[in-house]
Amino acid sequence: MNWYINVIKNYVGFSGRARRTEYWMFVLFNAIIMFALYLPFLITREPALTALYAVYALAVFLPALAVTVRRLHDIDKSGWWYLISFVPLAGPIILIVLTATAGKPGPNQYGPDPKAA
Repeated sequence: MNWYINVIKNYVGFSGRARRTEYWMFVLFNAIIMFALYLPFLITREPALTALYAVYALAVFLPALAVTVRRLHDIDKSGWWYLISFVPLAGPIILIVLTATAGKPGPNQYGPDPKAA
């Protein structure tokens, strides 16, 4: 849970690097929370119940984008690589592979190795 909270605290920190653990723990907890917020709608089919889900999704949009950019920085790629996710079919798969790739050991142009700290 600390990984999730650290990403939220670094709300719009697009500089630096993020470890795989930080990124994937954020993704995991974010998916669990989003499912829990969407579950009442799935049970009742009452459209008004999606409001809390929508507010949460909007609130975590920037932290999710920032941690993805930092994850790309860890593998020595520019944050602009995030845009590959908009390519139909292959784009999201490529982004998943990139975010699952081990980070470059040692410092790179985006900062020191987060594993070394």
